[in-house]
Amino acid sequence: MAENAVKERPGADGGPPASGSTVSVTEPTAIVGRFLDIYRYLNHYSRTIAHDLGISGRKLSALRFLKASDGAKIGELGDYLHISDSSTSELVSELEQRGLVRRQRCDADNRVVRAYVTPEAEELIARAPVAGFGLMREGLKSLPADERAAIAAALERLAELLGVDSVAF
Repeated sequence: MAENAVKERPGADGGPPASGSTVSVTEPTAIVGRFLDIYRYLNHYSRTIAHDLGISGRKLSALRFLKASDGAKIGELGDYLHISDSSTSELVSELEQRGLVRRQRCDADNRVVRAYVTPEAEELIARAPVAGFGLMREGLKSLPADERAAIAAALERLAELLGVDSVAF
């Protein structure tokens, strides 16, 4: 779509737009609207997963990462989820209590503990659709480096406008 292309936005009821209600995609209102579309989609996906599978989207992402990496240290999982080590440790404890994760000390260095998915977690992962942040990560991997750089720069600028820093919440 061209930079200043005009896009019709749906009407307030989600139906077709009212006559003459086109907005340039570069208008602040259109940009905020598209951001909200993504935000709502991610929230809807997370609520659906929680309802259908009894697990949050974040925990499902953690399980998928642990399975794909054949186990990981707490810090590695926290880096992937963009959360603090203490939050990651709490998340792993909750998953462990549910029988979805097991912890194991490293034979080479007893100080290192890795988390692994259990067969129950593998069954849960197999039932869960790939959507939300998982789908975003996969989609981003498929983009050329220059497109990923443009998206990263736009998100960084948006974070600056909102006064968001990289501190984990």
